[in-house]
Parts: sequence; structure tokens; C-alpha cells
Amino acid sequence: MSGLFAQEDYSIRLAYGKSTESDLGAVLMGDIQGDIADLRTFSLDGGYLLNSHIFHLPIDFYIKSSLSYFDEAQQQDGIYELAIYIKLYYNFSFLHKKVRLGFGEGGSCTSGILLSEYNGAMQNNDNTSHYLNYLDISLDVNLGDLFNVQTLKNTYVGVLIKHRSGVFGLIHNVKHGGSNYNCVMIEKNF
Repeated sequence: MSGLFAQEDYSIRLAYGKSTESDLGAVLMGDIQGDIADLRTFSLDGGYLLNSHIFHLPIDFYIKSSLSYFDEAQQQDGIYELAIYIKLYYNFSFLHKKVRLGFGEGGSCTSGILLSEYNGAMQNNDNTSHYLNYLDISLDVNLGDLFNVQTLKNTYVGVLIKHRSGVFGLIHNVKHGGSNYNCVMIEKNF
């Protein structure tokens, strides 16, 4: 069980993703519809491990920050995002490979209104906001275990959902103006 816990204090992650018109519930159920505007994001995250075995369970607890660029050049200038969040990773073994299911929660502030959020708000006569709630949901596998290569130890590859929303109107009265980006990512712990 000790091999499931994080062994390094810091993490850095690169991610690339595309917007989807599906809401978060549909994305989690695998019903992912593309976005006709082909909106993309690139992000760089850094994190610090706060605890590597909460309640003696294989759960790692991080504080993280993310800087993202949203490529919306076809519609408007690009937009930057700063997100700060806490993230829990549930570690488990699948076919003798270390796998992590991650859930992050925090806040996100953008330099402009994302087109997907604007479109959702306009369709529902809703508000928009630069500051919204942020969710970061991921599933990844340890590359060192996957390929049995020691130099790839503590390097993870996987999928990620970046989600911004007003939590049904709790934040700035934004009820329908959120966004979802489905991403691929690689993360290194050191």
C-alpha cells in the first residue's frame, strides 16, 4: 500500500484540451459533443503536496495553481485564466499499475469572458463573470509502472476535465454560463 502514496512534494502538469458543448454531467457519463467553434486551451499547473495519506487512506492532498491560455482567435483575442485550487488524488492499483482519480475544487479568474460561457449565458438569458468556481477532474496512470521504466517513475499521463461554473447561481448569479474543456495531460512529481 505504501507504493500508492505520493513520494515527492511538488508537481508540474501540462495539458491541452478542447471545449465541449456538453454539460459536466454529460461529460462525466461519456456523452461528449464537440464545440463548433473549435475552442482550445493550453495550461500549466504547479502543485505542492500537503498530505500523502489522509486518514490512512491512499489519498494525496495538494494545493495547486494553474495558468491557462484559451485560444479563441477565430472569435476574439485569446484569454488567460488563473486558477487556485485544492486537489485530492485517490490512488489505486489496476493491473499492477498505479492509477489516480483526482478531484480539484477552487476558484478561477479569466482576463475575458470565454466564448463558450458567453454563448451559454446568452442562450439562457443569464449572467457572465470573470470569476467562477473551478473544478479539475482527472484520471491518470503512472508511466513508470506502465512501461516499467525507472526514469518515468512519478510521471503520469491521462485525461482531465477543466470546468468553470457559477454553481447554479451561487457565484455572481451565473446559472448557465459555465464551460467544460476535455484535455489530455502529462504530470511530473518531483
